[in-house]
This record gives sequence, C-alpha cells and structure tokens, in this order.
Amino acid sequence: MTVDLEQFHAAFYDESFEALATMETTLLQLDVGAPEPELINTIFRVAHSIKGGSATFGFTDIASFTHSLESLLDALRGGTMSVTAAVCDLLLRAVDVLRALLRARQAGQPIDAQRVADLQFDLEVALAGRSAAAPAQPVPARVAPAGARAPSQWQVRFRPHRKLFVHGNDPLRLVQALAAIAEVDAQLDAQNLPPLAALDPEDCHLAWTLSVRGPIDSAQIQQIFDWAEGDCELLLQSVPAEPAEPAEPVTPPVAVAVPAPPPASPAAPSPPAPLDTSAKTQAANGLADYGSIRVSVEKIDELMNSVGELVITQAMLTQLGAKIEGPQAEPLRVGLAQLERNMRELQESVMRVRMLPISFVFSRFPRMVHDLAQQLGKRIELKLTGEHTELDKTVLEKIGDPLVHLVRNCIDHGIELPAARIAAGKPPAGTVQLAACHRGGNIVVEVSDDGGGLDAARILRKARERGLIGPHDTPADAQILELIFRPGFSTAEQTTDLSGRGVGMDVVRRNVKELGGKIELASQAGRGARFTITLPLTLAIVDGQLVSVGTETYIVPLTSIVESLQLSAAQISRISAQGEVFACRGEYLPIIRLHSLFGVEPRARALHEGLVVVAEGDGRRVGLFVDDLLGQQQVVIKSLQTHYGHIEGVAGATILGDGAVALILDVPGLIRGASGRAAA
Repeated sequence: MTVDLEQFHAAFYDESFEALATMETTLLQLDVGAPEPELINTIFRVAHSIKGGSATFGFTDIASFTHSLESLLDALRGGTMSVTAAVCDLLLRAVDVLRALLRARQAGQPIDAQRVADLQFDLEVALAGRSAAAPAQPVPARVAPAGARAPSQWQVRFRPHRKLFVHGNDPLRLVQALAAIAEVDAQLDAQNLPPLAALDPEDCHLAWTLSVRGPIDSAQIQQIFDWAEGDCELLLQSVPAEPAEPAEPVTPPVAVAVPAPPPASPAAPSPPAPLDTSAKTQAANGLADYGSIRVSVEKIDELMNSVGELVITQAMLTQLGAKIEGPQAEPLRVGLAQLERNMRELQESVMRVRMLPISFVFSRFPRMVHDLAQQLGKRIELKLTGEHTELDKTVLEKIGDPLVHLVRNCIDHGIELPAARIAAGKPPAGTVQLAACHRGGNIVVEVSDDGGGLDAARILRKARERGLIGPHDTPADAQILELIFRPGFSTAEQTTDLSGRGVGMDVVRRNVKELGGKIELASQAGRGARFTITLPLTLAIVDGQLVSVGTETYIVPLTSIVESLQLSAAQISRISAQGEVFACRGEYLPIIRLHSLFGVEPRARALHEGLVVVAEGDGRRVGLFVDDLLGQQQVVIKSLQTHYGHIEGVAGATILGDGAVALILDVPGLIRGASGRAAA
C-alpha cells in the first residue's frame, strides 16, 4: 500500500516553524562559556526532529543542511566545543536559513542555494576548526559524589528492526548518547548479517548487548531509545555489580569500546532521524501541547458567524417575549432569560477559542533586539512582561508591525551608546520593556525605554523647518511630541536602513486606529519614553450604546463614551471657525448633529431638547447630538466595506432584535470628518 505523504506536509511545516521559534528563543538564552546543558539538549532535539521529518518527506536539501547543524550541536552537547558569541551568531543564522528553506518548500518557490551552501560550509568549517584545536577525548567514568546514589549496572539488549535506517534512525548515535552519561561496553551480534553480495545497505542486520554502569536509572536509558520506539526490540534488566553472563548467548561476540561521541563527518552523513510525533516526546521537547488540537481559522470564523446569528435571533425572541401577555408569559420570559445567559456563555467560549497569548508577537523581539544592538554597537536588555495576556487573533496579527516600529524607534533613537550612558551616570546597558495587560474591556500594550527621551526642542526646530508650525508659535510639550506622528516627519540627520525616511510613526498610529485603538506618548528628558497602545480585545463583537435619531438607531461603542448629558441654553455657544460648541468641565467641545450628518429627520432640533453623548477619539472630545438613549447591548459587527465600501465615521453595521439594521459609529472617523468640514 502506498501512503501519500503530502497529507502530512502541513503538520510538518507547522511543527517545524514552532520548533524553530523554540530553538531561536533558547539560543538567545545561552550563556557564553558556561551554558546550561539542558538548553543545548533542547536545541539539539529541535534540529534532530526537523532533520528526521525532512528526510522522511524527501526534502533532501533541508535534511542535508540540518545534518551539518546537528553535527555542530552534537559537539557542543558533548563538551568538545565551547559556546562562544561567534558560535551563537552562526547558529542564529542557521535558524534563519532553515526558516527560509521551509518557507520556500511550503510555497513551492525556488531556494537560495548559494546562501544555504555558504552557511553550511561555515558550519562545517567551525566544526573542523574545533576538531583540529581540541580532539575528542574519551568520556571519563562518572564518580558519584558523597551522599549520591551508588552506581547501577544494567544490561540492555538492543535489536533494531530491519527498516530502522529507512525510518531515519542511527543506532550508533543512540549508543553514543548513552555513553555520554554512563560507562558502556558493547557486544555486537552479527549472526544475521547476510553475505556481502546479498547485503542491502538500507537494511539493519545487527544487534547489540550493552553493559551500562553509572548512577543512572532505567527511565534515563529508555528516554534515549525513545527515538527508535517502534523500530526496535529493547530488553532492559538490572544485573549484579559483577558482570553476569548475557541473558541470551550471542555469536560471534565482538567487543567494541564506545568512546565519546565523535563529530559527524560531512562526507559521510549518518542516516536522518525521524520527526518524532508521539505526544510524550513532543511534550518533553516543548514542541506541542499534549491536550490540544489544530483547527483552521476558517472553521473558527464560521463558528463565530453562527454564534453571531444566534445572538441576533435570541435578541429577536427577547423582544417578542416582552410583548406576550397571559399565563404563559412569565415562564416564557424565564426561559428566554436562561437562553440569554447560555448565549452569553457560548459567545464567551467561542471568543476564548479565538484568543491567543500576546507572546506569539513578543517572541519575535529578542532576536530583533539582539541583532539591532550588535548593528548599532549598543548594549540592550529586553524585558517582557504580561506575555500570557490574551487577545483576539485578528488583533494579534495586526499589532505586530506597529510594535516592531516602536521597538526599533526605542533602540535607534532612544537608547544611547554605552559611553554616553556611562557619562550620564547610567548603566552601560539600556533597557527596552514590552508589557501587556488587560484594563477594563481593552488590552493595553506599553513599549518603553530608559534612554534619553524625546528632544522637544529638536522636534520643534524640525517642525518649523518643514513649515508644520509657525515661527512664532509656542505649542505645549504634549503638542510638540504629537508632531512625530505626522506623515513624513523625522528628526534623523541622515537616512539609514533604520531611520531617516520619515516612514514609521504615522504608520503606527494609522494601524492602531484601524484596530479601533489609540496610542499615547509620554517622555522625560534623560529618563526615556513610553508609548501606550490601547486596543479592543476583539474586532468581532462590540459593547455599544444604542441611540435614536429620528426613526433610525445608531450604536456608539462604549469604549468611546465619556458621559451623556442634557444641555441648557446657557451652555451652548457658536464659534465661527468651529460651529456649535458647548461648555463641559472647563472646556468648549464641538457638537456633531448626527441627523444632519446622515440626512435623517430628527424629533428634536433644539440642542436643549435632545441629549448630547460626549465621546472621545484621537485624543479629542466631541458631543454627539441625538434624540434619546435606548440602552446598552453587545452586538456582532458586520463589515460594510466588504460588500459596499468605506464610509467615513461608520465602523460597520449590525442587525438588531427586530431585524432592523443599525450602523456602528466610528468616533475617531466622525471627529476627523468634522475637523475637515470646519477647516473647509
């Protein structure tokens, strides 16, 4: 029976990309000179799994490159090669190349063969240099310290199945891994070896009896042979301190002394190891979550749409139930109230399925900060807090680029060079911090640094040079800092690949606005700067205030509402440049008449006869004039742009319980539109 391996490609790519992310994160945690052995083991297991999987699927280019990488990692793991900054950089470049190889294979695009060959050559040169400078030494016997458990002796019968090599396993590497933690004497059983003329090099005909001595237990031995699980017969038994006769006589016996694991020769690569997909091994390696399944985003979106329709139907039934009278009315209302509670629980459950931790975005920054710090000659420490804070997948995908801009800005413009920091009485290493938390119904992400802060005088000088501010204007500091969000604005004296093109901060603000969020900036000279981004948890559902204007109903997001009030005639004024304004808590706010904006006949035209909803967006406040407030409701957002087109001031639409369509207002868009009309 022929198995179509293409059906497993998607799972292989997903697991490999996750494994590379783990490998990259672990590499950045390595201490030069004295790394933790478990960190190197984790990196080695990742390379081992990717090599085996790629060999299984016939991706020979990936398997060959990963073999060279694995050989280098094996030397690090065996202690015959030191972890240096140069080696760490080489391994990080190898992660980049592996990721590029996988993406090219996944997309069916050609690979950059020269880039792969160059780095593979560098890996082999580094390994050869280690071999010439420090030849491998035999692994010394382990001596148990005082109070430790006494050395044990085990006898291991290891009989591989014939197709062990085809599945990518190498028995020599398994024995070498065992020899790295204990003393091993091996007896080879070659009685099943066929004549040379009949020998198939892809078949394994050998078996071994291993005498193992050292302070180890059976679980450690079994863990090593887990790589060949299903491809061998393994018999493990404890024996007395004095060597006993083998459990089964083997002929002809050949004594083999197993030295420390030698480096693999590039000219004779060992058979590739398989991608171990067992739940136990993946959980141990950190490559998969034992109790989870993979579900496509399309299926989750379909489920979300179905729940949204159910919410609309439930609201419709609630409205109908309120009109019913008679002896059955009360039980019906009780049932509808229970249905509403159940619907909210279902809705929250589906929402949680779409939620992902922000660590998926944060994980890209350690590598980026490491590379930029080296490029700029700076010393930077990255601190991440709140990585487990969850938000909707759609928001998560779109917040990555704005955060990249902000972090690059902190590193390039904020953090000073070590000499300048020392002269200012600061530690030579600067700090960039990424923090996330839930606050109210939103998620707040902060990007801060302890650098020099924003130079307000320099920003003001550049703004005057560009004609953004008059030569005699004296804006407040907060207004000066806002200038960095102007399109094309930059304080860089010369253009580099990091800054000076005037592209960046305006893109950040625009992207954040498109997510229904806002960005605020605070800076202190000599102490650093902090950018605060406030985002909704999801773009699929909004908590809104229903307002009526004539016969129409509109929805104002609750996150935009400051307060609602009824004006008196004394509070209302008219300014020629801004139109109607009203006094509110020490300032004058412009009024937007929704009935004029949308062409609706209102029930009240005099401002003191209706209500004003004070709403905030883009750091500014306005009063929305409406006829009445109808109540609050959680609504499912339906996109208008997909089926109709973009409308300034409208974020989307929803269907109410009575079947009517209500527009969901975009307060920042309304404010921008009102400002444009006032300027005209």
